[in-house]
Amino acid sequence: MTIDTNPKFVSFDMNGTLIHFPIGETIQRVLGDRLPPELADDFRRAGSSYRIDECTGEYKPFHQIIADSMRRTCARFGVEYREADARAVYEEIPSWGPYPGVTEALNRLAEAVPLVIITNSDTAHAMRLSANLQAPFEVVITAEQMGVYKPRLRAFEYMFDKLGATPDEIVHVSASPMYDLRPAAVMGIKNKVYVDRGFEQDEHWLGYERITDIAELPVLFGLPRPAAS
Repeated sequence: MTIDTNPKFVSFDMNGTLIHFPIGETIQRVLGDRLPPELADDFRRAGSSYRIDECTGEYKPFHQIIADSMRRTCARFGVEYREADARAVYEEIPSWGPYPGVTEALNRLAEAVPLVIITNSDTAHAMRLSANLQAPFEVVITAEQMGVYKPRLRAFEYMFDKLGATPDEIVHVSASPMYDLRPAAVMGIKNKVYVDRGFEQDEHWLGYERITDIAELPVLFGLPRPAAS
Protein backbone atom coordinates (compact mmCIF):
# COMPACT_ATOMS: atom_id res chain seq x y z
CA MET A 1 0.00 0.00 0.00
CA THR A 2 1.33 3.45 -0.91
CA ILE A 3 0.33 7.09 -0.58
CA ASP A 4 -1.35 7.98 -3.86
CA THR A 5 0.04 11.47 -4.20
CA ASN A 6 3.16 13.44 -4.97
CA PRO A 7 3.12 15.78 -1.96
CA LYS A 8 4.79 19.13 -1.66
CA PHE A 9 5.50 18.43 2.04
CA VAL A 10 5.11 15.75 4.68
CA SER A 11 4.16 17.34 7.99
CA PHE A 12 4.71 15.63 11.33
CA ASP A 13 3.46 15.93 14.82
CA MET A 14 6.61 15.66 16.93
CA ASN A 15 5.90 14.86 20.58
CA GLY A 16 4.59 11.33 20.97
CA THR A 17 4.93 10.63 17.25
CA LEU A 18 8.65 11.09 16.64
CA ILE A 19 9.90 12.00 20.12
CA HIS A 20 9.23 9.57 22.95
CA PHE A 21 7.28 11.91 25.22
CA PRO A 22 6.74 10.27 28.64
CA ILE A 23 5.16 13.29 30.30
CA GLY A 24 2.68 11.27 32.37
CA GLU A 25 5.41 9.07 33.81
CA THR A 26 7.60 12.11 34.46
CA ILE A 27 4.81 13.87 36.35
CA GLN A 28 4.26 10.76 38.44
CA ARG A 29 7.97 10.58 39.28
CA VAL A 30 8.13 14.27 40.18
CA LEU A 31 5.13 13.96 42.50
CA GLY A 32 6.69 10.95 44.15
CA ASP A 33 5.07 9.72 47.36
CA ARG A 34 2.41 12.42 47.16
CA LEU A 35 0.67 10.40 44.44
CA PRO A 36 -0.63 7.10 45.88
CA PRO A 37 0.19 4.15 43.57
CA GLU A 38 -3.44 3.08 43.39
CA LEU A 39 -4.34 6.48 41.87
CA ALA A 40 -1.48 6.64 39.36
CA ASP A 41 -3.22 5.22 36.28
CA ASP A 42 -6.38 7.31 36.70
CA PHE A 43 -4.23 10.36 37.48
CA ARG A 44 -2.24 9.98 34.23
CA ARG A 45 -5.39 9.54 32.14
CA ALA A 46 -7.03 12.56 33.73
CA GLY A 47 -3.85 14.60 33.33
CA SER A 48 -3.81 13.89 29.61
CA SER A 49 -7.41 15.12 29.32
CA TYR A 50 -6.67 18.28 31.29
CA ARG A 51 -3.68 19.04 29.01
CA ILE A 52 -5.80 18.84 25.88
CA ASP A 53 -8.46 20.94 27.59
CA GLU A 54 -5.84 23.61 28.33
CA CYS A 55 -4.70 23.51 24.70
CA THR A 56 -8.17 24.28 23.35
CA GLY A 57 -8.44 27.68 25.00
CA GLU A 58 -6.63 30.91 24.26
CA TYR A 59 -2.89 30.62 23.80
CA LYS A 60 -0.56 30.61 26.80
CA PRO A 61 3.04 29.41 27.02
CA PHE A 62 3.65 25.68 27.14
CA HIS A 63 5.11 25.80 30.64
CA GLN A 64 1.79 27.29 31.73
CA ILE A 65 -0.13 24.51 29.98
CA ILE A 66 1.84 22.00 32.04
CA ALA A 67 1.41 23.94 35.27
CA ASP A 68 -2.33 24.56 34.90
CA SER A 69 -3.14 21.01 33.84
CA MET A 70 -1.06 19.56 36.69
CA ARG A 71 -2.71 21.89 39.21
CA ARG A 72 -6.19 20.88 38.06
CA THR A 73 -5.35 17.17 38.06
CA CYS A 74 -3.84 17.36 41.54
CA ALA A 75 -6.90 19.22 42.83
CA ARG A 76 -9.21 16.55 41.41
CA PHE A 77 -7.34 13.73 43.15
CA GLY A 78 -6.49 15.55 46.37
CA VAL A 79 -2.74 15.49 45.67
CA GLU A 80 -0.51 18.31 46.93
CA TYR A 81 0.71 20.49 44.06
CA ARG A 82 3.85 22.64 44.17
CA GLU A 83 4.90 25.20 41.57
CA ALA A 84 8.30 23.53 41.37
CA ASP A 85 6.63 20.34 40.11
CA ALA A 86 5.60 21.77 36.75
CA ARG A 87 8.92 23.55 36.37
CA ALA A 88 10.80 20.27 36.90
CA VAL A 89 8.68 18.50 34.26
CA TYR A 90 9.03 21.34 31.75
CA GLU A 91 12.81 21.56 32.16
CA GLU A 92 13.29 17.83 31.55
CA ILE A 93 11.46 17.74 28.21
CA PRO A 94 14.31 18.92 25.92
CA SER A 95 16.38 15.89 26.93
CA TRP A 96 13.88 13.44 25.43
CA GLY A 97 14.87 11.65 22.25
CA PRO A 98 13.29 9.81 19.32
CA TYR A 99 11.61 6.46 19.31
CA PRO A 100 13.74 3.65 17.85
CA GLY A 101 14.00 3.81 14.07
CA VAL A 102 12.67 7.35 13.73
CA THR A 103 15.92 9.02 12.68
CA GLU A 104 16.59 6.42 10.01
CA ALA A 105 13.05 6.57 8.62
CA LEU A 106 13.04 10.37 8.48
CA ASN A 107 16.35 10.53 6.66
CA ARG A 108 15.15 7.99 4.11
CA LEU A 109 11.92 9.87 3.55
CA ALA A 110 13.75 13.19 3.21
CA GLU A 111 15.35 11.82 0.05
CA ALA A 112 11.93 11.97 -1.61
CA VAL A 113 9.96 14.84 -0.03
CA PRO A 114 10.61 17.85 2.23
CA LEU A 115 9.84 17.28 5.92
CA VAL A 116 7.99 19.71 8.21
CA ILE A 117 7.21 19.67 11.93
CA ILE A 118 4.09 21.24 13.43
CA THR A 119 4.29 20.90 17.19
CA ASN A 120 2.60 22.03 20.38
CA SER A 121 6.02 22.74 21.86
CA ASP A 122 7.23 26.27 22.37
CA THR A 123 10.01 27.46 20.10
CA ALA A 124 12.92 26.85 22.48
CA HIS A 125 11.87 23.26 23.18
CA ALA A 126 11.00 22.58 19.55
CA MET A 127 14.44 23.58 18.33
CA ARG A 128 16.14 21.29 20.83
CA LEU A 129 13.78 18.36 20.34
CA SER A 130 13.89 18.56 16.55
CA ALA A 131 17.70 18.59 16.77
CA ASN A 132 17.48 15.39 18.82
CA LEU A 133 15.82 13.75 15.80
CA GLN A 134 18.98 14.24 13.68
CA ALA A 135 17.01 14.58 10.46
CA PRO A 136 16.63 17.41 7.90
CA PHE A 137 13.47 19.48 8.37
CA GLU A 138 12.63 22.28 5.97
CA VAL A 139 10.43 24.07 8.52
CA VAL A 140 9.66 23.67 12.23
CA ILE A 141 6.35 25.31 13.18
CA THR A 142 5.67 25.80 16.89
CA ALA A 143 2.64 26.65 18.99
CA GLU A 144 4.44 29.79 20.09
CA GLN A 145 4.70 30.93 16.47
CA MET A 146 1.11 29.99 15.68
CA GLY A 147 -0.33 31.52 18.84
CA VAL A 148 -2.52 28.43 19.16
CA TYR A 149 -2.24 24.73 19.94
CA LYS A 150 -3.44 21.70 18.07
CA PRO A 151 -6.22 20.49 17.86
CA ARG A 152 -7.34 24.08 17.14
CA LEU A 153 -8.02 24.39 13.44
CA ARG A 154 -6.07 27.64 13.28
CA ALA A 155 -2.90 25.60 13.72
CA PHE A 156 -3.44 23.94 10.35
CA GLU A 157 -4.50 27.21 8.73
CA TYR A 158 -1.21 28.70 9.91
CA MET A 159 0.72 25.75 8.45
CA PHE A 160 -0.95 26.09 5.05
CA ASP A 161 -0.10 29.80 4.96
CA LYS A 162 3.45 29.27 6.20
CA LEU A 163 4.19 26.58 3.63
CA GLY A 164 2.25 28.16 0.77
CA ALA A 165 0.59 24.80 0.28
CA THR A 166 -2.95 23.53 -0.05
CA PRO A 167 -4.33 20.58 1.94
CA ASP A 168 -4.02 18.24 -1.04
CA GLU A 169 -0.29 19.04 -1.29
CA ILE A 170 0.43 17.80 2.25
CA VAL A 171 0.62 14.39 3.90
CA HIS A 172 0.22 14.66 7.67
CA VAL A 173 1.71 12.07 10.03
CA SER A 174 0.80 11.69 13.69
CA ALA A 175 0.34 9.20 16.52
CA SER A 176 -2.67 11.18 17.77
CA PRO A 177 -6.09 11.16 16.11
CA MET A 178 -7.28 13.50 18.87
CA TYR A 179 -4.65 16.26 18.53
CA ASP A 180 -3.85 15.91 14.82
CA LEU A 181 -5.72 13.55 12.56
CA ARG A 182 -9.23 14.71 13.40
CA PRO A 183 -8.48 18.40 12.73
CA ALA A 184 -6.36 17.50 9.70
CA ALA A 185 -9.36 15.67 8.25
CA VAL A 186 -11.66 18.62 8.97
CA MET A 187 -9.18 20.94 7.24
CA GLY A 188 -9.23 18.84 4.07
CA ILE A 189 -5.96 16.93 4.36
CA LYS A 190 -6.92 13.73 2.59
CA ASN A 191 -3.56 11.98 2.87
CA LYS A 192 -2.82 11.12 6.49
CA VAL A 193 -0.74 8.48 8.27
CA TYR A 194 -1.50 7.20 11.76
CA VAL A 195 1.58 5.92 13.59
CA ASP A 196 -0.18 3.67 16.08
CA ARG A 197 1.89 3.79 19.26
CA GLY A 198 -0.87 2.31 21.37
CA PHE A 199 -1.88 5.31 23.47
CA GLU A 200 -4.99 6.30 21.47
CA GLN A 201 -7.78 4.37 19.79
CA ASP A 202 -7.65 3.69 16.07
CA GLU A 203 -10.16 5.99 14.33
CA HIS A 204 -9.96 4.41 10.88
CA TRP A 205 -13.01 6.35 9.66
CA LEU A 206 -10.75 9.40 9.45
CA GLY A 207 -9.32 7.88 6.29
CA TYR A 208 -5.63 7.45 7.10
CA GLU A 209 -3.02 4.79 6.48
CA ARG A 210 -2.18 3.04 9.75
CA ILE A 211 1.32 1.79 10.53
CA THR A 212 2.81 0.35 13.69
CA ASP A 213 6.46 0.51 12.63
CA ILE A 214 7.95 3.87 11.60
CA ALA A 215 10.19 1.99 9.14
CA GLU A 216 7.04 1.46 7.04
CA LEU A 217 6.63 5.20 6.47
CA PRO A 218 9.14 5.61 3.59
CA VAL A 219 7.67 2.49 1.98
CA LEU A 220 4.26 4.20 1.84
CA PHE A 221 5.92 6.81 -0.38
CA GLY A 222 7.26 4.18 -2.76
CA LEU A 223 10.79 4.06 -1.42
CA PRO A 224 12.38 0.61 -1.29
CA ARG A 225 12.77 -1.14 2.00
CA PRO A 226 16.30 -0.90 3.41
CA ALA A 227 18.45 -3.93 2.73
CA ALA A 228 18.64 -6.37 5.63
CA SER A 229 21.88 -6.11 7.54
